[in-house]
Amino acid sequence: MSYDSYEDSPIYAEGQTTDNSSRNLMIGLVVLGVLMLAGLVAAIYFLLQPGAPTETVRDILIILVAFEFLLVGLALLLLLVQVARLVNLLNNEVRPILESATDAADTMRGTTQFISDKLVAPIVKVNSGAAAVRRALDLLRLWVNK
Repeated sequence: MSYDSYEDSPIYAEGQTTDNSSRNLMIGLVVLGVLMLAGLVAAIYFLLQPGAPTETVRDILIILVAFEFLLVGLALLLLLVQVARLVNLLNNEVRPILESATDAADTMRGTTQFISDKLVAPIVKVNSGAAAVRRALDLLRLWVNK
């Protein structure tokens, strides 16, 4: 499938969609900020009017802030418990796994060194000697034939 230009390709269209969605998100956030600011200004204006239930609104806001602090305290307590569980997991489960992996790697390193010294090196020496003898016999045959 061919496209007439780069702008027609799905890759360009996908990037364009991402740009449009981020632009729409920014516009939405700006509109939300303006609406919140307008609401705050309207609330202050109406609460400054004579006869407004300012004390009642103040008491309700104090109760809401206290409830919010209670929720934040519970969230911090939950976070503290989760961090303690993570530290426990790291100390009691992950560290032994890492130590056994290190031991296994050290064992493999020793095994490969032993096999290299006791098996591979002698075979290489024997093969190189056999290759040298074959080459010497080939040279002698060429010299004898002439």
